[in-house]
Amino acid sequence: MNRHSRRSFLQLGGVAAAGALIPAYAAHPGTAHQETANTGTTHPVTTPRASADPLAPLRHRWRDVTAGSGFDATAEPYRTRLAMLGRRAAKYRDAMAPAGASLWPDLAFPSLGATPARLRTMARAYALPGTGLTGDANLAAAVAGGIDHYRRRVYAAGADQAGNWWHWQIGTPRNLLDAALLIGPHLTGPQSGALREAVDHFVPECRLDDYSGTSTGANRVDLCVVTLLRAVLGSDPAKAALAVSALSPVFPYVSEGDGFYRDGSFVQHTTVPYQGTYGASLLSGLATLFAVLRGSPWEVVDPNRQVVLDSVERTFTPVVHDGFCMDLVSGRAIGRRPYGDHDRGRAIASAILLLGETASAAERSRWQGMVKGWALRDTHRPMLDAAEDDDLGFHARLAAILDDDAVPAAEEPTGHRLLAMSARAVHRAPRTGPARGAQGGPGWCAGLSMASHRVGHYEHGNGENLRGWHTGSGMLYWWADGHGDQYSDSFWATVDPCRLPGTTVSTRRPADGAGEAWGGTCPPGRWVGGATDGVYATVGQHLNGFESTLDAFKSWFFLDDAIVCLGAGITAEDGVPVETIVDNRRTDAPLTVDDGKGWAHLEGHGGYVLPCGTRLRTLREERAGGRDRVTRSYATLWLDHGVDPVSAGYVYLLLPGASLAETRARAADPDWARVLANTARRQGVRVPSLGITAVNFWNDGAAGDLAASAPCAVLVREGGDGTATLTVSDPRRDLDELTVTWNRPVTEVLRGHPLLAGATTGAGLTLTFGRLAGRGGGSNTVTVRLAGVPAEIPGTPHGTGAGSRRAPE
Repeated sequence: MNRHSRRSFLQLGGVAAAGALIPAYAAHPGTAHQETANTGTTHPVTTPRASADPLAPLRHRWRDVTAGSGFDATAEPYRTRLAMLGRRAAKYRDAMAPAGASLWPDLAFPSLGATPARLRTMARAYALPGTGLTGDANLAAAVAGGIDHYRRRVYAAGADQAGNWWHWQIGTPRNLLDAALLIGPHLTGPQSGALREAVDHFVPECRLDDYSGTSTGANRVDLCVVTLLRAVLGSDPAKAALAVSALSPVFPYVSEGDGFYRDGSFVQHTTVPYQGTYGASLLSGLATLFAVLRGSPWEVVDPNRQVVLDSVERTFTPVVHDGFCMDLVSGRAIGRRPYGDHDRGRAIASAILLLGETASAAERSRWQGMVKGWALRDTHRPMLDAAEDDDLGFHARLAAILDDDAVPAAEEPTGHRLLAMSARAVHRAPRTGPARGAQGGPGWCAGLSMASHRVGHYEHGNGENLRGWHTGSGMLYWWADGHGDQYSDSFWATVDPCRLPGTTVSTRRPADGAGEAWGGTCPPGRWVGGATDGVYATVGQHLNGFESTLDAFKSWFFLDDAIVCLGAGITAEDGVPVETIVDNRRTDAPLTVDDGKGWAHLEGHGGYVLPCGTRLRTLREERAGGRDRVTRSYATLWLDHGVDPVSAGYVYLLLPGASLAETRARAADPDWARVLANTARRQGVRVPSLGITAVNFWNDGAAGDLAASAPCAVLVREGGDGTATLTVSDPRRDLDELTVTWNRPVTEVLRGHPLLAGATTGAGLTLTFGRLAGRGGGSNTVTVRLAGVPAEIPGTPHGTGAGSRRAPE
């Protein structure tokens, strides 16, 4: 990674509080300084002196927080990047040819995205130092004229919205207002007033009255940003107060619909998990507002703002891996462009560092170490280099952290995060075994995407993601070391959309854009979720196939070096074959299959273990797709359940990162994971070496030594210290009472749970829980002492090493 000798050019260290962000070129009212791109010399530029306008400081802070500050414009890479910005702005200025409704001949009416964005680019070149156009009155006049022309011909008070509402109420006004603030008095009074009238037409104050529809979550934050910019441009304190007060509904936790959930889920469009794009936009918008308003009469002081700060580690960190944001929380945006997941991860990192400037010192310290770790591990799309093009302020903050030895780079924490309210699960496992060393940190990571009666199979809209049909059918993403681009490099443009890894699907192909747009593709299944103790997990999905008659029960048991995958009750009447896609890797690595001994291995990726006699189908192919018709290689492994199967099933182990020898060894040990049940009523396994027993009860009944009185998930982990934990959950969210029994001698309950209504110990253990329905599918753990087991058992496999990892308190 190019470190750019950062100590030589950082002025503010990139971590100054928002109140100290005013750089030298804007420090004194009445005089700004124009710096040339080549020498950094300064030339006075006349600007109006400070007035009695109480919102004037917000204009300066907006520029410094959003356009960029904290860097030396004469040092690289800023010198080059600012000069490039100036050249781009000059190109736009010189090509302007106002005619009809168009400002540029190459942009057709109404160009709601491109035209305002170009004006904003020109305004940034005027406001930032080192562009060669800093303070250039002719450039500012061109921006002002362009804003007014566009306002008269397109974005006019009284005009009707055409197409997507977002452009008229958020995208276009934000860019136009941003540009207007950056050029200051060069936008005349009448021009400013007319622009404000247009914004008021499309974004009236009543738009913020009701927290519903398209005025929730990230959209509400964006609308508040537009309202604040409108207030600053018009020196309107009351409107500024409205922008701040209208944020309050965004902060509290929700139990349905859009917003933050206590389990870490974030939802937008009612049914779509959306930490990526919408979530990143929300976090960035709030971080910006917190920084701009800090210390002002309009500072955001709502006590529920802490929910936003907590969301960094509760909501966003779980779905960012090695610097990229997992596609399972990015809705229809997943196929927009190659490496979009890395772009979204960088946007989240940028928002987190900016948010840290208005957070506590402890939070800021943790987040800086976390982002530093992401940046150092993202070798496929280096975060610092990519940041140079789109966010100079973020580049300065990140560069300062990377150059500061006092900020340790944090490793990703191992363990399991089950986001039950959004039907998502993320598992990070440590490096174990001599083949992968003992250097610590996550050896592999997996993400699971499911659908339920409250979470759609997929989202399409605006012509995007038209073939994402099966992303909610149990798609299992996984990354071992070096796999950070597995789903980044044109995966969505080239993968077979009917063979997504981990899914069970009918091969009847849906139409492009099938199902209701904007996430309205929820199936009826309610049992979706599972139980986790923070280290291991049992997760299940009652799958209702998308646009098919398919019905199935799928379970995943997340362990140290394996995921045990079970399927049962697979039934369909579509008149076509049904398949379970064991994997579909974007790679041309050698694939070795030994059906006789029940294993397969993909070199450099991992291994797969199946019961002997299971026929594993494989395919090597080159697939082309996308606008540029790129070609990528794929290795597909799947199980064919036949045409119109009745109660078909499967069992296989996924071993991420496993070597060929490790895969063979696991296949030679069929008792390592014992299947206790695999039916449409119960699915469960026991892994003696880890002390794990886990069962997904689709109905009441018994499996192995466990029994339950109602549908639930149960995870038991026996430690090597004579204790065990039992973790239960109610994935359906409808239980008023649950009784779980474990046929194992227990002497006492060491730690209960608030919902534990009763416990009986002795020759067996009986636990009775109260109303679990109100827990949002969350896990509930009880710790017990086992009878006849010494406090320490030297040499017990699951009492040492990775198997004895403690769950987070």
